Amino acid sequence: MKQKLVRGVRKALPSGAVQQIEEVYRRGRVKLVSARYGNPAKGLKVIAVTGTNGKTTTVNYINEILKEAKFKTAMFSTALIEVDGQRQLNDLNATVGTTDRMQRFFRDAKKAHVDYVVLEITSHALHQHKLDGVPIHAAVMTNLTQDHLDYHKTMDGYAEAKAKLFKLEPEFIVLNRDDEWFEFFNQFPAGAQKITYGKHEDAEARIDYTKLYKKGSEATVVIDHQTKVDLATALPGEFNIYNMTAAAAVTYVLGVAVNDIIEGVANLEGVPGRYERVVDGLGYDVIVDYAHTPDALDKLLESAKSITKNRVILVFGATGDRDKGKRPIMGDIAAHRADRIILTDEESYNEDPKAIRDQVMEGIDRAGAAAKVTEISDRREAIEKALSIAKKGDTILITGMGHEQYRIVNGEKLPWNDAHVVREILGKL
Repeated sequence: MKQKLVRGVRKALPSGAVQQIEEVYRRGRVKLVSARYGNPAKGLKVIAVTGTNGKTTTVNYINEILKEAKFKTAMFSTALIEVDGQRQLNDLNATVGTTDRMQRFFRDAKKAHVDYVVLEITSHALHQHKLDGVPIHAAVMTNLTQDHLDYHKTMDGYAEAKAKLFKLEPEFIVLNRDDEWFEFFNQFPAGAQKITYGKHEDAEARIDYTKLYKKGSEATVVIDHQTKVDLATALPGEFNIYNMTAAAAVTYVLGVAVNDIIEGVANLEGVPGRYERVVDGLGYDVIVDYAHTPDALDKLLESAKSITKNRVILVFGATGDRDKGKRPIMGDIAAHRADRIILTDEESYNEDPKAIRDQVMEGIDRAGAAAKVTEISDRREAIEKALSIAKKGDTILITGMGHEQYRIVNGEKLPWNDAHVVREILGKL
């Protein structure tokens, strides 16, 4: 009923009037819902992580570091929700919950008397005022690359939505010095301290040395030109080195001891759907990863190639009702990075799945890589195909769905989890 009413209003009124009505409604709703729960976010110390890629893993690193330092925490991420050590899978198919769900989370965090709340915050949530009134103690920016242009229209619009977090003047701001949007976000002042991280010589948490392994990564980070922090993680890939460095930087300025940062990073054994190794003992690796943007796919494939002895076999597609412009770009990336490609359906929502695949295929065709593509619309059959052709030393990457527990196809919600399907096919359940 609500969606029908919304569609009717949008059709009847000019777009400017609709936007004004939506602004008033959203601002009013978050105040009302928050008041109903007793304004639970008030007084909480909130660490917010935003960016295009890496938010979930960075939030989980921060959470583990704070727990190692004996702080009581609450965490709300795309993959996991945790309050005072009680963890559950986030099965909402959304990074930020509804206004009501988030206020209940803050209520639970306050009841548990947590020291810190660690949140993943999206551009949509910021633009829609879902977290108005939430006090931001520290804000972390991972990176800004193409995504959500179906909603924000331009990269400038996307950046402006992210900037709403930093305009709140949090006490601490942490920025990726290597990101091409660094200067844009660097214009916003921090209440107490700003720190940058990355490989850039001017980064205050500078990544000085890296080593990538099949089942992990190492890095030496030099903070403030004097404090040397040797980090080791079970999560592979250079992108995870950036994620753990962001977490190390924010916890360092919050006063966490270096040894607790080192141990906290090491404590994170994995995040559901983030370079998740599904099974062992096959002679080849099967990895499930949430990568659904051009930059995330590019970095994932680059990392996989660097630690794979033989071929990288990619099972992927693109999501419906989302930024169509990134589909051929992802096809081009797959064409240049993967050895074999199995193009399949992801979540079509209300779009024609073949039209989605065709748009991905445009990028593959332009790169002249059609010969290494097998197109299989049925996602289960596509995974079966990948498993059937894998040989010793190969890596199978299954991307786009990650930890998610269902798919939306033709408007219908269907139970689905990539890792579960792999284990089912292999008889590992």
